[in-house]
Amino acid sequence: MQLKIHTFTVRKRFALTISRGTTAQTTNLWVKIEHEGIEGWGEASPFSTGSKPQTTETLLAALQEVAPLLEKFSPCDRQKIEQLFTEVELPSAARAGIDMAMHDWLGKKADLPLWKMWGLDRSRIVPTSVTIGINSPTSARERVRDWFGKDPENIKYRAVKVKLGNPEGIEADKAMLIAVLEEAQANIQISVDANGGWNLKEAVEMCSWLEKYNINYVEQPLSPVADLAEFSELYRQSPLPIFADESCFNSSDIPKLAPCVHGINIKMMKSGGLTEAMRMIHTAKACGLQVMFGCYSDSAIANTAAAQLSPLADYLDLDSHLNLIDDPFTGASIENGCLMPNGRSGLGVQPIDLVE
Repeated sequence: MQLKIHTFTVRKRFALTISRGTTAQTTNLWVKIEHEGIEGWGEASPFSTGSKPQTTETLLAALQEVAPLLEKFSPCDRQKIEQLFTEVELPSAARAGIDMAMHDWLGKKADLPLWKMWGLDRSRIVPTSVTIGINSPTSARERVRDWFGKDPENIKYRAVKVKLGNPEGIEADKAMLIAVLEEAQANIQISVDANGGWNLKEAVEMCSWLEKYNINYVEQPLSPVADLAEFSELYRQSPLPIFADESCFNSSDIPKLAPCVHGINIKMMKSGGLTEAMRMIHTAKACGLQVMFGCYSDSAIANTAAAQLSPLADYLDLDSHLNLIDDPFTGASIENGCLMPNGRSGLGVQPIDLVE
C-alpha cells in the first residue's frame, strides 16, 4: 500500500486555554493510504502531553520514514503493521493516522460504516460535551452563550466541560465555574477538567466543593507525574468520580490506574488509533472503569473516527472540530447534542468542497 501525507492548518473560533497554555491553531496531517484503487483516510494531530511532545514536524518526519516500509503490506495486515510500528517506535499520533486510514480503507472495501461492521448501536451514543477554556468569569459567560445560545427551547448541545486548573489558583477556578453555572441552562450536564493543574490539597478541596453543583466527574485533577499514592488518597476522599487523561495513554496504563480512578479518557492521538482504543475500552471495562473519548485540536477526521466507537463510551468530549473556523472535512454530525456517525462506508468523512 502507498502512504501519502498532506499538512493542513486549522484555526480555532475561540482560542482554548488550559492549565498548560493556550492554543489558537495547529497544523495537522492528513494521512492517506491507497491500495487496490481504494483510498483510506486518517489524521495525525500534534499534542504536547507527556515527556516527548509530538509536533507537526516530528510526526511528518516519522510518517515519511515509515512510508517505504509499508509498501509490502496491505491494509488487512494490521497485526504485522502494528509490530512494525513497535519496532520503529512510531509516535502514537502517527500510528493513529495510519490506523484510522487502514480502518477507513477496510470499511470502504466492505462498503460498510465502521460502527455497522462492529455491530454497534448508535442509539446508545451519549451527548458530546463542548468545552469552555480557562477564562475570566465574564468571558466564560460569553463562551456559554456562544455554545448554547439564549433560547432554552432551541439548544443544540446538552453537555459542557469546563477547564479549570487556573494558574491564578482555585479561587479563580471557583469564580469561573460559578459564572458558567449561572449562565448555563439547568438541564445542561457539566463536567470539569483540571488538566493536572491542582496539587493534592487543592484537588481534595475542589472535589468536595464541586459536589454540591452536581458535576458529573473531575478529569485529571492531579499532575500526570503525581505519585499514584496521591491519586489513591484523592480517590478515597473525593465524593466525585475521578477520570484519568494525561496519566493514561494506552491499555498498559490502565491496570495500575484502576484502583485509584473511576474512569479513563481515550484519545485517538494518545492511544495510537482505533485498534488500541478498542483494547483500552475492553481493558477498562474489565477493570470496572468507565470510559470517555476526548480529543486534541483534531479535525472532523479524527473525531468522526472516535465517533465510530462512541456507542461503547460512557462520556464523550469530541468537540474540537466544532470550534474550528476552517475544518476542511465533514463527517459525523450533531443530532440532539450527540455526535452521530453517518451511514457512508468507512469513516464516512468527506472534504467540505465535495459537499457544498
